[in-house]
Amino acid sequence: MSTITQNKLLTAEEFFLLPHPADGSQQELVRGEIITMPPPGGLHGVTCSKADRRLGVYIDSGPGGTLVCNDTGFVTERDPDSVRGPDLAYWSKERLKEVPVGYIEIAPDMLVEVLSPSNAWKQIRNKVKEYFAKGVRLVWVIAPEDRTLTIYRTPDEGRILHENATVTGEDVLPGFTCRVSDLLP
Repeated sequence: MSTITQNKLLTAEEFFLLPHPADGSQQELVRGEIITMPPPGGLHGVTCSKADRRLGVYIDSGPGGTLVCNDTGFVTERDPDSVRGPDLAYWSKERLKEVPVGYIEIAPDMLVEVLSPSNAWKQIRNKVKEYFAKGVRLVWVIAPEDRTLTIYRTPDEGRILHENATVTGEDVLPGFTCRVSDLLP
């Protein structure tokens, strides 16, 4: 479960200047309000790490681009501002020519969200809608406890793959392929 931690609506720029929580919790800015989430735990962390390594090796040896982890943040809405930190985000070289110091304003080509115990499916569905409204082309939602990966090409329709299925990068990462189980602990 997440909590709201302040009253004044913040901008993305003000949010960027805040110190990181000392307890290791993660924060996002949602329509000007800070949402604090507990650390997601071991299963989540291992899944993120495996997905990052698998995608990173492919991206570095092939199409290039920028792959980042969840503490990066990108702006999904303005006035009031929202800054999301998906577990992984990928920008092609054509889409993101230079990485800024602050939050990235350009929508990623692809995002990966890994479910953690504090996530509710309603929250994830809302994030997926927000991502596509910003211009994201492909979203994967990995559910490590269920051992599934759901592929979204639109915010309203996901295709569930089970652990023995093969996932591809489709037209976003052409040539990328692996078993869903390769992304799971």
